Amino acid sequence: MVDESHETVFLFDVDNTLLDNDAVQQDLGAHLEREFGRAKRDRYWAIFEELRAQLGYADYLGALQRYRLENLDDPQLLLMSSFLVDYPFASQVYPGAFAALAHCRRWGPTVILSDGDVVFQPRKVQRSGIWDAVEGRVLIYLHKEQMLESVERRHPARHYVMVDDKLRILAAMKKSWGSKLTTVFPRQGHYAVDPAEVAKYPPADLTIEHIGALVDHDFAKLPGH
Repeated sequence: MVDESHETVFLFDVDNTLLDNDAVQQDLGAHLEREFGRAKRDRYWAIFEELRAQLGYADYLGALQRYRLENLDDPQLLLMSSFLVDYPFASQVYPGAFAALAHCRRWGPTVILSDGDVVFQPRKVQRSGIWDAVEGRVLIYLHKEQMLESVERRHPARHYVMVDDKLRILAAMKKSWGSKLTTVFPRQGHYAVDPAEVAKYPPADLTIEHIGALVDHDFAKLPGH
């Protein structure tokens, strides 16, 4: 589905931008330790990190599949998968996130632009209420910064705004789009508050302390408005 052309399209990451994914991981870790023990919890996270290093994105269900290969006769794995799939993601949406989406919608369509797998990440976006908040405009790629031509084709605009907690992503997109892009960096989540990680990349066009602060910004000053 291709959207009509707009002056501005607002692109939003999900994890630690609109939704507190660090808290989700903490809940998952606590659940794994409580239900399966510390050793199994640690082994799951080790597999998770190995897989993320290989894929470049978080794959919770993929890590569970790999974990299963080491535990073929463990019926508890069924409970682990249900925790992930049925998690109440709406409870972890950041305060002010929906207000920020509604605020930006005054100047152009809001679109989710996220990395992730094809099953768990869409489930997260749907169950959190974010999917409906952007009227179903959801793009999920393996490496979104490499898919900007697809973004332009599906949501053409003269100017884009990208809101993301990772300066690495913002810098890569800025390198490709240049002045066509305004980058917004909410200082939320472990990547955004890691001084060593932040120091690796140039600052964003706009830095805010939390996603709710976006409602205080006037986007009428963007090109084309």
